[in-house]
Amino acid sequence: MEESPAAQNSALIKTLLRKGSLKQDIYKVTFDSFQQVRIEARQIIEENRTTVNQGDKRIAFEYQLKNDFGTEITFGSDVLIFLMHSNIFEFSRDHEVMKTPYVKEDPSRSYCGMITIFNFLSDSFRYNRLNDIGYMIGRVFINKDKHYFIEGKKEIGQLYNNFSTSILDLAAIRQIVESAMLYTINFDLLTPPFDNMKEVSLGEMQVALDSMPMKTGKRLGFKFQADTDEMK
Repeated sequence: MEESPAAQNSALIKTLLRKGSLKQDIYKVTFDSFQQVRIEARQIIEENRTTVNQGDKRIAFEYQLKNDFGTEITFGSDVLIFLMHSNIFEFSRDHEVMKTPYVKEDPSRSYCGMITIFNFLSDSFRYNRLNDIGYMIGRVFINKDKHYFIEGKKEIGQLYNNFSTSILDLAAIRQIVESAMLYTINFDLLTPPFDNMKEVSLGEMQVALDSMPMKTGKRLGFKFQADTDEMK
């Protein structure tokens, strides 16, 4: 027996209100958490800037607020950009998070906001090298209860990933930011393969001399070693 138009309309409105309210709640939790990420990132810079300057004044150590959804810190030859996505996501059905008792008990816990962490070279910004490559080194998922899950490389991916118990408090945020910085410092720039660089046209060289558009990235021309093994 088909549902009446009134029943269908009622189901539509109920679903809209349920999911709409859930996503608004998650957005608020994610936005508030991102503000704490900004505060912790700025405090790390401010707390250590004097020590860094005393050690070597040539080493950049700066914090910059980009907009409501972006924060940038520069340290040495690297830049980390923290971005909050304005939308809400759900894990795919085959993701390990979906198999946990925590999510099975309440499926709405699988809906999350997302904060991503990108690494660029500071010279890419300094010289406006728009062709340079940046890398996403981690992303943080936060649900309605402020429980979080991290996907990332090495130091970042090895942080607490027990979605059912991990709360994104100030201590966790500080650890995420510091771990991202440590990973970035140890993630060195490698020379591209010689055969990829040995030929260049006169036009390309003239443009390079004018604007330095040569594409640069920490692993340009290389694959990440054991990429799949590092992702958690």
